[in-house]
Amino acid sequence: MKKMRRMAVPMLAAMTVGIVLCGGTKMTADDGTEAALAQIRPESLQANMRFLADDLLEGRGTATRGHQIAAEFMATRFEGYGLQPAGDHGSYFQSVPLRMMHVDAGATTMTVTQEGKAVSLKFGQDFLTPPDPGRGDTTVDAPIVFVGYGVTAPEQNYDDYKEVDAHGKIVAYFYGAPNFQSSLKAHFSSTEVKSKNAVAHGAVGSLLLFDPVREGMYPFAKVSRDATAAKFRWLNKEKKPNAYFPELKALANVSVAESKKLFEGSGHTAEEEFAAAKEGKLTSFPLKASAKIHVVTKAQDVESVNVIAKLEGSDPALKDQYVVYTAHLDHLGIGPPVKGDSIYNGALDNASGSAALLELARAFSHLNPRPKRSILLVSVTGEEAGLLGSDYFATYPTVPKGELVADINIDEILMLWPIKDVVAFGAEHSSLQKDVGMAAERLHLTESADPMPQEVIFIRSDQYSFVKQGIPAVLLTPGFESADANLHPAELFKKWEETRYHQPQDDMNQPGLDFESGVKLIRLAFLCGYYVSDTAERPTWNAGDFFGDKYGKGK
Repeated sequence: MKKMRRMAVPMLAAMTVGIVLCGGTKMTADDGTEAALAQIRPESLQANMRFLADDLLEGRGTATRGHQIAAEFMATRFEGYGLQPAGDHGSYFQSVPLRMMHVDAGATTMTVTQEGKAVSLKFGQDFLTPPDPGRGDTTVDAPIVFVGYGVTAPEQNYDDYKEVDAHGKIVAYFYGAPNFQSSLKAHFSSTEVKSKNAVAHGAVGSLLLFDPVREGMYPFAKVSRDATAAKFRWLNKEKKPNAYFPELKALANVSVAESKKLFEGSGHTAEEEFAAAKEGKLTSFPLKASAKIHVVTKAQDVESVNVIAKLEGSDPALKDQYVVYTAHLDHLGIGPPVKGDSIYNGALDNASGSAALLELARAFSHLNPRPKRSILLVSVTGEEAGLLGSDYFATYPTVPKGELVADINIDEILMLWPIKDVVAFGAEHSSLQKDVGMAAERLHLTESADPMPQEVIFIRSDQYSFVKQGIPAVLLTPGFESADANLHPAELFKKWEETRYHQPQDDMNQPGLDFESGVKLIRLAFLCGYYVSDTAERPTWNAGDFFGDKYGKGK
């Protein structure tokens, strides 16, 4: 009798905790989620991050041995948790065909002509060009026209091309987009969207002009450092590169100093345009300059892998539908030394998200009863190279595309302070907002708006690949509020971005890692996916939503 009484006390306590954590939702302790949430543990998160961010994996660069080791590790863990393989040919892997490219810096040139005087710019100091995915040698020689942000958005009654003729011209534009709503600003900031728009207006080349805003976010010197690394595009079934616009004969990035010079003689100073960009009042006009850009590319076709595992759902009517979790496994590999270290370990970016997938795998495998819909865990390659692995999977999924109901993405868990709020990028466009709200309430987290719309985060991680295929998606990140009043998250983030982001110092030795905070965000992600899985209706785009109307119609 005493033994039974001792067992009853913790059982009653567990039920009480379950009821409190529900935060007013309809969830009860007997749904199995409390036991599953307990499987998401800080020590396990730390251990898996430690392996994935170890020097042994050499920064997990796309299509490298280190990335393949990481992929094998993920697959082994998924298998150990009892998840089924969901890749190619009954394996855990989906092969992603890639074109790996380098610019031949010595043979790539840019000359700017103003008032009859031609000036040669220096590669890496004054200008940079991405490699051409379809040509080994290409040249453009044309006048330059400034097109503001390079954005045409009829839905917002906005068009940078309205007053200029770009046909046969090189278009020059600033980074970013007008002051639209956060996700729309991000969408129209996309290089792919801007390139497609330039082609539609007859342009033959493009220049991204660095302004003080872009320079402050990610300096030209860092972009130049990154330019030494290989660039990639995924190849479709016809071996054609993705997001390729051959009508644009060459593209280039131009430093702030050289960008200023391009405005000389146009009747508009660079400083005026920089100020106008801040106010959202850019105008478009021809520049009194032309450019000749010659790009030489060395390329070879390679492969990398996505790792895909499945937990089959329990409902006969819903188990053929999938809630997808994504996180990118790759980072930057080995690069130029910083403070004597050349291995870009990517601990927070994104060993944290990859380890989160493993925590989710264990949690869902312990869930009893299982979720109604099936759960798909996709550890993607090539995110740092342009969301390549997720874009390939969303285009060519290993399960029926029409049965992918939602994507929940985890990228760069900033576990640098005890989190108090979360930002759910993209949730406001679909019914996923309800699921995020219930999960946040249950965990006593508040929701915050995008604190940095200028960073256009919505298009910079893998959930955007699913949005473009018409699938509601969300990126979950910590917000800038802290449970510790002595810590100031915005300042901590700024310092981290300046000193560790995309640098070798993003390793497991960096100070201040708070794995309990990481666990809280992963538990939020678990509950979001569980609620989506457990609801009879599949997620829907909001009526009249831009992304739903643009990408989701008929899907």
